[in-house]
Amino acid sequence: MLSLLIVDDEKNIRLGLQAMMERQSAGRFTYFFAENGREALELLGRESIDIMITDIRMPVMDGIALLEKMQELPSIPAVIILSGHDDFPYARAAIRYQAKEYLLKPIVREELFAALGRLEEEAERRREREAATSSSPPPGQQDSGGQLAYVLSQERMDIDEIRGRLLGAGLGWLEAGFSVALVRMPESAGADALSLIVRAVKTLGGEERWTACRDREGLFVLAAADEGLLRRLSEQLSGNVLLPARMALSSRASGIAQLRRSCSQARQVLKYFLLYPESELLSYVGLGDRSSGCPVPVEAVRRLSNILGTGKLQEMKRLLQQILDIRTVSRCEIGYLEAISRVLNEEVFDSVFRHYGEESIEILRLYRRAGHIENFERFDDYYRLVEQLLERLDEYVAGVRGAHGERKDMQKAVDYLHEHFASDVNMAVVSNHISLNYTYFSQAFKEYTGESFSVYLRRLRLAKAKELLGSSDRKVYEISTMSGFDNVKHFTRVFKEVEGITPLEYRSRQLTHGAGRS
Repeated sequence: MLSLLIVDDEKNIRLGLQAMMERQSAGRFTYFFAENGREALELLGRESIDIMITDIRMPVMDGIALLEKMQELPSIPAVIILSGHDDFPYARAAIRYQAKEYLLKPIVREELFAALGRLEEEAERRREREAATSSSPPPGQQDSGGQLAYVLSQERMDIDEIRGRLLGAGLGWLEAGFSVALVRMPESAGADALSLIVRAVKTLGGEERWTACRDREGLFVLAAADEGLLRRLSEQLSGNVLLPARMALSSRASGIAQLRRSCSQARQVLKYFLLYPESELLSYVGLGDRSSGCPVPVEAVRRLSNILGTGKLQEMKRLLQQILDIRTVSRCEIGYLEAISRVLNEEVFDSVFRHYGEESIEILRLYRRAGHIENFERFDDYYRLVEQLLERLDEYVAGVRGAHGERKDMQKAVDYLHEHFASDVNMAVVSNHISLNYTYFSQAFKEYTGESFSVYLRRLRLAKAKELLGSSDRKVYEISTMSGFDNVKHFTRVFKEVEGITPLEYRSRQLTHGAGRS
C-alpha cells in the first residue's frame, strides 16, 4: 500500500480529498495530513511518503517553499500541485522543482484519479529501484553488483571507502582498466530487466570481468574490463524488438577513483540520443570531436521574443529555424542545445508571462514539456513543440495587446491616480484597479504618459504640495500628509531634489512674489 500526504490549510479540503479517493478505491493509500508546508516538511523527515498532494497558498510555509526545502531530503515523493491560481509563476516554480502534476481547483475527479494512477506506477517502480540500491551491504561481502549500486547511490562517500567496498567485493580488476555503460530500457521492461541483462552478459562474456546493477533513476549500470563485451551486449539487446535498449559508453578509464567520472561521461552520452534517435549505441569517444563553446544565438532569441504578438508568424518561424538549426546543433556538444533551451525559457517563454500575466493551463502544460529537452526522445519532437508553443503565445500576446490597444485602460489609471494620489497608492494598486498585469502595466503606462509610474506620481504629489504651500498657511508636515508623502523628512528631501529649495523656502518665495504683484 502506498503512502499519500495531503497538505492544505483547509481541513475540509484535506478530508474531502481523502473521502473522494476512498469512494473511488477504499484502502488504496495510507493517508497522512499536514496543514502547512512546515508541518509537511517535518512529517516527510519522519515518514516515507510515496505521493504528496499540496496546495500552493498556505500560512507559515507555502507550497513552493515546501518544494524547495524538500530538495534537501534523501527521499522525495512524487508531487501533485493543487492551486486555485492558473498563473505562470506558480507553474514555473512547480516545473523547476519537478512536480509531476499541476491541477486547478475545483478538482476534476477524472483528472485527479488519472494523475494518481500515473504516480502510483512511478512510485512502485521507484520503490523497486530504491530497494535494490539503498541497502548497505557489508564492505567485505562478495556481492559486486550490490556494492556497485550502493557506492553509486552515495554522493558523499570518500574514495577510500569506495575502494575498500569495491575491492572487498572482488572488483579489484577496475584498477587495471574498465569501461562503463549505461543502458536505458523502456518502463515496460519491469523489474526483471536487470536479470535479462545479467543472463545476456554471462552468455556473451564467459569468464570475462564485469559487474552490473540498477541505479536509482532506473538505468542499468555495467562496468567491464573489456569494452568489446559491452558492445556485443548492445548488439544482442538490439535484436529484442519488445525491449529496445539504448546504451551509452564512457571512454576507457583506469583505477577505481575514475568510476564516478566514467558514469558521468556515460550519463552525458545518453543525452545525445535526442539527436540520434535511431541509434542503439553511442560512445563518449565518438562524440569527443564535437565543438565546445559554440556561441548561443542570444540576439536571435531576443528578436524572436520582440516580435511575438505582432502578426509576423513567418518571420518568427524563420528565426526559430535559425536558432535551432540542426546543422549547428549536430556539430556542437549537447550543452549547446541545453543552453539554447535555457535561453528560450528565460528570454521568450518566461518573458511573455512576466509582461502579460496569466494564461491557460493548456499553455502552461506545453511550457512544462518544452522547458526540458530531457522530456523528448527526438530533436524533431522538441522543435515541433517549441514551434507550437510559440504560435500559441504569439496569439495570446496579440490578444492582450489588442484588448488594451485603445489605451482606455491607461486613461482610467491616470484618472484614478489624480483622484487618489494623496492616499497610500502604488503601481500594484492601480494595475489591479484596471485588471492588468503588473509588469505589462508598467510598460504601457510609460508609453501612454511618457513617464514612469513613480515619476508621474511624484509629480502629481509635488504639484499638490506647491499649491498648498502657496495658497495656505498649513504646517509643512500637514502639507506632506495631504500630498501623499510618507513623512515630512521624505517630503522635504524629494521637494529639494526636484525644486532645488526646501518647502519653506518655496513658500517664502511665493509670498514675496505675491507681495510684489500686489
